[in-house]
Amino acid sequence: MASLQASIFMLSTSCSSCTRTRSAVSIPKLPKFNVSTPQIPIKNQNSRVVESSFRLDGFAENIDLSVLERQGKKKRACDDQVLQRSRLMAVLEEVIDRVEMHKNIGEQRNNWNSLLLNSVNMITLTAAMMAGIASMNAVGGDSVSAVNIASTLLLASATGLAALMNKLQPSQLVEEQRNATRLFKQLRNRIEMVLREKSEDGISEADVKEVIKRVLCLDKAYPLPLVGTMLEKFPQEFKPAIWWPETKPEVTHPITEANGWNSELEMEMREVVEIIKSRDAEEYDKLGNVALKLNRVLAISGPVLTGIAAVSSGFIGHDSGLAGVVATTCASLAAVVNTLEHGGQVGMVCEMYRNSAGFFSLLEETIKTDRTEDGLVFETKVALKLGRSLSELRDLARRSSLSRLQGSSIDECASKLF
Repeated sequence: MASLQASIFMLSTSCSSCTRTRSAVSIPKLPKFNVSTPQIPIKNQNSRVVESSFRLDGFAENIDLSVLERQGKKKRACDDQVLQRSRLMAVLEEVIDRVEMHKNIGEQRNNWNSLLLNSVNMITLTAAMMAGIASMNAVGGDSVSAVNIASTLLLASATGLAALMNKLQPSQLVEEQRNATRLFKQLRNRIEMVLREKSEDGISEADVKEVIKRVLCLDKAYPLPLVGTMLEKFPQEFKPAIWWPETKPEVTHPITEANGWNSELEMEMREVVEIIKSRDAEEYDKLGNVALKLNRVLAISGPVLTGIAAVSSGFIGHDSGLAGVVATTCASLAAVVNTLEHGGQVGMVCEMYRNSAGFFSLLEETIKTDRTEDGLVFETKVALKLGRSLSELRDLARRSSLSRLQGSSIDECASKLF
């Protein structure tokens, strides 16, 4: 018992000494600092970092799709504008080419008219002289027969050339090419104006189609070839030329001040249309019919006279003194008729009246259907096309309206007013 207490006392003594030793060599404690480090998000294979977004669910996808659609539509619109512009440029090149073609062919056919007229007249007059010589020396034998045969052949050739020339009407062909050249130049200026004005807005397919229609209508109204597509030179009825595409029926347009149109201008244009119908168009229709009939008579008379002269010259020297007289007389008259028809260019006069009648028909349709242009600009164009000033055009419309109310002619109303 005493030994157990002694061991406990020794153990407690050693523990207290160890405690004292540790306290003698104790290290001072450092102050604690709280340092926070940013945490880096770890991306796992099956997880995705979610970014902050201020957009609603499903709205972002709609915005992205709409932007893409707009960009696609804009790109397609730009591509279409480039395509339509290229098409219009191609049409412009063809129009410029047609201007040169009609101009060159017009000069060529004018040469035809001069050369054929001179040739036919020289052949006819030479044959007439030879027929006269043969009839004077009807008893001369072989020499007279040779002259007689030569005159007959010359008159027969003159008959064929005159018939061909009267069928083609070179002077009328020349006038057709002149009108076609002028109208194609107008179309060229119109296309160039469209290219300038719509450089920013873009050229639509409707613009290209309208220009192509106008080109095809001009080709039909003034064809270049002679075989198959040549215009009828002696129609049964005089008709105005038509070189523009068919317009839409007359539409009642609302009267608005937005583009310069009002009730007074509408009434003025209606009166102008009535004046064109009753005076200008009717007058050119009458003159065209007169010129057509005169040209038909002359075209038939020339070959008939030379044909009679050719047949009569064949009987010279067969105890028929009248044959020489008939041959020389008919041949001389044929030369006069050919000179009057082709030298006077009666066919050209017919074409001029036909084109003028077409001009008034086009002006009438334009006044009835066109309301896209500013009213004052349109009125100015109409006045200049009719060879009048604005004041004269308005005064003419006023006199037409007054004459309609009074039941008298425009000239009578003019004498009362002035």
